[in-house]
Amino acid sequence: MIQITPQMRVLVAIEAADFRRGIDGLAQLCRGTLSLDPFSGTVFVFRNRRATAVKILVYDGQGFWLCHKRLSKGKFRWWPSSADKAATVMQAHELQVLVCAGDPSATQAAPVWRRVSA
Repeated sequence: MIQITPQMRVLVAIEAADFRRGIDGLAQLCRGTLSLDPFSGTVFVFRNRRATAVKILVYDGQGFWLCHKRLSKGKFRWWPSSADKAATVMQAHELQVLVCAGDPSATQAAPVWRRVSA
């Protein structure tokens, strides 16, 4: 079972990915385009060109998880955009909203708790 916790780093790829790619192809995309290690435990989120599906790739220490969600109707209304970055950081609760085809930028969640240093 895969569980995405608030401590996990979540990165959303800005550009659409070719969804014919499997685990190895998406891992290569992480290395090449995003310049990040797919074995780092980071949660990578990709979208297809038509914005009707997302794929989530994460390495859990033993192997890769590849999750695919395709909407039966409609499109993912929200997706990050940036001219100078290949990916953007997202919080775990925002990913849950995105996977439900919602707008993560409209969430009003409390900020992530951080320990106060003495």
